[in-house]
Amino acid sequence: MSDSSARPHSRSGSSVAAAEAAPEEPRLRRSLNVWQAVGLSMALMAPSMAVNINPQAAAPSVGRAVPLAFLIATVGVLLVAYVFVRLCQYFHHSGSVYAFVGATLGPRCGVVAGWGLIGTYLFYGVTTSSVVGIFGTSFLQRTGVWPHPPVDAPFILTGCVLVLAWWLTVASVRRGTNVLLTVEGATVALILAVSAVVLVRLVVGNAPAGHRFTMSVFSVPPGTAPSALFLGVVFGFLSFAGFEAASTLGEEANEPRRDIPRAILGTTLFGGVFFVVVTGIEMMGFGANTSGVTAFGNSSSLIGDLGGAYLSPWVGDAVTLGATVSAFGCCLACTVGSARLLFALSRDSLGDRGLGRVSRSGAPAWAATAVSLAMALVLGICVVAFSAVPEDTFVWGGTIGTLILLVAYVLTTLGAIRLIFVQRRMPVPMWQIVIPIGALGLLGYTVYRNVIPYPASGPGHWFPIVAGGWLAAAVVVACAAPGTARRVGQRLTEAEGLRGEAAAPPG
Repeated sequence: MSDSSARPHSRSGSSVAAAEAAPEEPRLRRSLNVWQAVGLSMALMAPSMAVNINPQAAAPSVGRAVPLAFLIATVGVLLVAYVFVRLCQYFHHSGSVYAFVGATLGPRCGVVAGWGLIGTYLFYGVTTSSVVGIFGTSFLQRTGVWPHPPVDAPFILTGCVLVLAWWLTVASVRRGTNVLLTVEGATVALILAVSAVVLVRLVVGNAPAGHRFTMSVFSVPPGTAPSALFLGVVFGFLSFAGFEAASTLGEEANEPRRDIPRAILGTTLFGGVFFVVVTGIEMMGFGANTSGVTAFGNSSSLIGDLGGAYLSPWVGDAVTLGATVSAFGCCLACTVGSARLLFALSRDSLGDRGLGRVSRSGAPAWAATAVSLAMALVLGICVVAFSAVPEDTFVWGGTIGTLILLVAYVLTTLGAIRLIFVQRRMPVPMWQIVIPIGALGLLGYTVYRNVIPYPASGPGHWFPIVAGGWLAAAVVVACAAPGTARRVGQRLTEAEGLRGEAAAPPG
């Protein structure tokens, strides 16, 4: 996937001259290197947080084979990562899937995809800020810093996190991405250190309760159906959500067609190895027998519990603090990514007015403010209208955001197939079409397993409705405002050097 094949083939001298003669539009500043792009993707994927709270959900379906489920999920996510890598080699735009889909399937589809990813990041911001409130309050209470917090203490911390994430986004994306990479790297290092100690004790045979190293965690328990295994794969796949966040930095990376694809692929590869290895150690640490799998599924913090059992109670507190910091990094990444998407969508549809403006520092300050206020509004509605507690906003935001994300991924994959294998805009061998087709199969089945059977009651009944309503709003606006859609299409073709080529049909 060398970037030499990624250059658009349509930049003629006339189009370049026209672009130079056009009025200057508001643009973000190019100042980011590949590591800062990695920082955004890593922080939004939040592997240190995901590995503590997601594997438990797979245990009822696959038993001891949770690591196998994450291994299969890694292969599937790599298929989707291929799509983003190829598109980022061709495009460099702050709109991510909005630009990818808009330039390949038409501006109306692009608006729907971009609005969908904004919704995903927004709801994930609600989820991760809630996690900071939950883990932060627990840490302060256990360490005696805040021994008797009020009932609404987690929401107090959640509000502080939203304000801090907004400030870092507005003040400087360089500062923000440096923070992302630092906090996530420190937390991952802590988890790897705890995992190494647990692994050593398992191998030498002095682990608690007589647990030992075993490769049975990579085999399916007798009587487990393939469909049940794929239910576990779904939770592994969802743990990777956000790996594509670096694609929103296409207008700020110094070498976007090289650094952004490297950041996305590198994040995915690291996440896959990290999830498979750590979940394997986690399952062996709890025990691969029936009682161990039950304890694994009931754990509220897998590495935190293992750290307390295999090392010392203070290690569990340190892991909890690390998970809190990781959740904050993820919230910051959600704010950064959604602000850039909203900026790009507003700039291309309305020009340099309102949310399409940048601050003197080159940051999309107005868009960041709008996104942060929207996150606070969603939290307020959940609390006031539905009496939600932080645990509720965590689950609700994560589920709704994921359902929207899967649809955006499907549109992006369809756009990549059209660009690469139908229009032949990139010199890619035809046999590689099996990769995005495989991604479509995985995404489609993941959506199916998240919606069918449809929940008849409870909060789950509303998740597909809210997700569908968010996407439907974009569809209605895109269809009701054809003039805006045409402007979006024109701005996308100018920004990406597609002028003079066969235009994509309107979405």
